[in-house]
This record gives sequence, C-alpha cells and structure tokens, in this order.
Amino acid sequence: MNNISPLAYIHPEAKIGDNNIIGPFCYIDKNTVIGDNNILQNNVTINYGARIGNNNEIFPGASISTKPQDLKFKGEDTTCEVGDNNSIRENVTISRGTASKGTTKVGSNNLLMENMHVAHDCVIGNGCIIGNSTKFAGEVVVDDYAIISAVVLCHQFCHIGSYVMIQGGCRFSQDIPPFIIAGKEPTKYCGINIVGLRRRGFSNELINNIHEAYRLLYSKGILKEGIEEIRKKLPVTKEIEYIINFVENSKRGIIR
Repeated sequence: MNNISPLAYIHPEAKIGDNNIIGPFCYIDKNTVIGDNNILQNNVTINYGARIGNNNEIFPGASISTKPQDLKFKGEDTTCEVGDNNSIRENVTISRGTASKGTTKVGSNNLLMENMHVAHDCVIGNGCIIGNSTKFAGEVVVDDYAIISAVVLCHQFCHIGSYVMIQGGCRFSQDIPPFIIAGKEPTKYCGINIVGLRRRGFSNELINNIHEAYRLLYSKGILKEGIEEIRKKLPVTKEIEYIINFVENSKRGIIR
C-alpha cells in the first residue's frame, strides 16, 4: 500500500508500484512509471517519460526526466531511466533523452549529491558517487564506481572510466581513463587511485600492473606505441584490456 500525501498531485495515467512514500507537493506527470519501495520527499517532480525502479530515495527539489536543455529537441517521445537503490539529493536535475539516443540512464546504487545535473542522453553506471553542483553535459558516459567530486564541469560526449577519482573543481573536455586520479588545472593524470582500488578488493599485484600500464602508456608520445608496449610487457587481464579498449575507442582523446 502506498503512502501518498493528499497535497501531492499524481496524473491518473501514471503507474505507481507498491509501498511508496510520496510526500506533499510532489508532482508526478503522465507517462511515468515508478516501482516499489521508493521515498519521494516533499516537492519532488517526476516529469513525463520517467522510469524509476525500486528502493530509491529522492530529496526535495529534485526534478527527474526534465525537458532536455537542447535546442535540437523537438518534443520527441523520450525517456529517463533510473535504476534501484539510488540516493538523489536536493535539487538534482536529470533530463530525459533526445532523438540522439532516446533515453538518459542512471544505473543503481548511486549517490547523486545536491544540485548536480545529468543532461540529455547521458549514461551513468552503478555505484557512482557524484558531488555537489557537478554538471554533466549531453551524452556523457560514466562507468561503474566512479567518484566525481564537487563542482566538476564535464564537456558533452566525454567518457569517464570506472574506479576513477576526479578532484573537486575540475573542468575537462577529454575522456578520463579508468582506475586513475584526475586533477589539477588543466585536468591531468595524477596517478593511480590506489586507495579506491584497495577498498574495492584489487590485489597489490593487479594495482602494480595497472600502474605499470599507465607508466608505459604515458611514457610514449604516441598512445598507440604505449599500447603496444603494454601488450608486450604485461599480462593482458580484463582490467588491462579495459584500459587498452578505453584508450583505443576514445573519440575525444584522453587526458595526459
């Protein structure tokens, strides 16, 4: 049974699961789907096209599936998908997709801190922590377990790898490869995210191999030559292959 404040508005075409708490002054539009066991505190807006899973907590002022801030958007029927077990804090805004991809996706078990923005057609993985007032432009991809500090500005189409730690206040327009710390001005490679990797159960041997992979990669002026050195000198585990594939498939280039 849902606990819905009489001061909330829910469109009759909205689909609401079971055991949800919907606080006063929430607004839930048509063409929305909300699963089970979610908590929507007061003044939460769930806009047209939202698809929200289970066990999420959404804090006051958050607006999910907002109209894209993209002048190319012509009102096409798109969605915004949010997984399970997310904490979406005060004043977070997540836009729905455009004709480019059709949907914006936020995975599960993420913490999206106060006042951060996820633009149209972004894809956010699982287990990410994204700091206060950080802004993602359109079609950014963030892989699992990334930690992105406060007031970070990310250019459209960038790709952020898994297990990274990005320093607060960074701004960048290139991809950030996995397992590293990125920081300073301009944003650059600052070493391996050793503490984060150890917390996630990476062995010392694997951490050493990741460190050596980046030493070889960045020791060459041409990244292709660095990748050749990695393949020659290191066991190509799934983590090393992930680094190689990330760099080879980067469209914007990686930070150096």
